[in-house]
Amino acid sequence: MRPAFVTALLLAPILALASLAARGADPHATLAAFSQGLRGLEGRFSQQVFDADGRRTEDSSGTFALAVPRQFRWEYDVPFPQLIVADGSKVWIYDPDLEQVQVRPQGAEEQQSPLMALVDPAELDRQFTVADGGERDGLSWVELTPRGEEAPFSRARLGFSGGALARMEMTDSLGQRTEIAFSGWQRNPAFGAATFRFAPPPGVDVIGETDAAAQAFPLED
Repeated sequence: MRPAFVTALLLAPILALASLAARGADPHATLAAFSQGLRGLEGRFSQQVFDADGRRTEDSSGTFALAVPRQFRWEYDVPFPQLIVADGSKVWIYDPDLEQVQVRPQGAEEQQSPLMALVDPAELDRQFTVADGGERDGLSWVELTPRGEEAPFSRARLGFSGGALARMEMTDSLGQRTEIAFSGWQRNPAFGAATFRFAPPPGVDVIGETDAAAQAFPLED
């Protein structure tokens, strides 16, 4: 699995909580207000990854979509096409260059992510310590520290400007840092029928199990 795929799986669910926190200093109160009537979010991202010595190891960009409570689509345009689709039952990871699809049941990673806070505000306190991150680079920051020892990151910092998420920084236990800039946020967009559905294209290798519960359908143009 390429590093970009791993990053997307960790970050896509965090986008939901980031949008909630952007609307007020108290993410707990904001969560309940924002989740009222929330159906989905979408936008664009540009991403850089740095190793523990501060050397940049990855540049990428693309689009994302998130539908409450368990569906997301994370698609890379640059430097090469890659796609992750979580349909609510399974996670599909498609690499066109390798002609390969990986598929796994959806569940374990999502239970440790802020995605659950959309439908259960108490999940925020169960999973994270939330703190004011201060002001830096013209942004107001919120800091999330996972409570669990097996969390995929050691700290996440969310930077806001004008009530919208502008940047996110995430550091893992090995000191690798991921920085993402966001743009074009849309709340409750009209998603196409195929946004969160995926079927392996003919001729690609499929690693994992597929079955009726996977809700797999061909992608539509």
